[in-house]
Amino acid sequence: MIEGICECPWDTAVFGIPCYEIEDASPATLDWASRHSGHYTIRVSPLSDKKILHDFGFYYADTLIVPECTPDRLRGTCEPYAKIKRGVRPEEVEHMCVGSFLYGRFHRDLYLSAEKADQRYIKWLHHLSSTGELLGLMYQEHLAGFVACKDSELVLHALAAEYRGKGLAKGLWHAACRHLFEKGATRLRSSISAANLPVLNLYASLGFRFSSATDIYHRLTKK
Repeated sequence: MIEGICECPWDTAVFGIPCYEIEDASPATLDWASRHSGHYTIRVSPLSDKKILHDFGFYYADTLIVPECTPDRLRGTCEPYAKIKRGVRPEEVEHMCVGSFLYGRFHRDLYLSAEKADQRYIKWLHHLSSTGELLGLMYQEHLAGFVACKDSELVLHALAAEYRGKGLAKGLWHAACRHLFEKGATRLRSSISAANLPVLNLYASLGFRFSSATDIYHRLTKK
């Protein structure tokens, strides 16, 4: 393994091919990736010169943006239907991952199957539940969604299919944000696809501001 490339064992297990994250976009590293089988991810500034990536066969996958909010900026009201449940088990909500992350880079990668992309997020959900906190989003005492948090970051979140498109997300997310602020968080962060306009508008409506952006490029090398 050349320096500047890290293995991604979760993704390897799900997709059935060696998966790597490139930390150094040097010609030597990119050349190594072009000669060794696997799926490669690299994160770069939106303003960086992408020619070298295209020259080595990398293709655009997504742009991630970071919403941030402090307690004084949080907007919205406490809706009576929205409550937070702690101690939710991942098995209770993993079905909500199916079809929820279509804007994500794995679903948008034409070389990866949607079914395996869903499994990748389910596997991530289970990991987050053991290393962070899994909050249930309750609508009138029914488990309608989840937010998986680590420290003050809303890492992964989704609504069950039957609760989407009903105008409930703002009240449920507001309840989750209030819960985390009341626990002592001073700044909440997340990471979302710039193409996911519903979630982008949700965060904007809650008072989040967008602080940074990162372009994601992939390459699939077959030998």
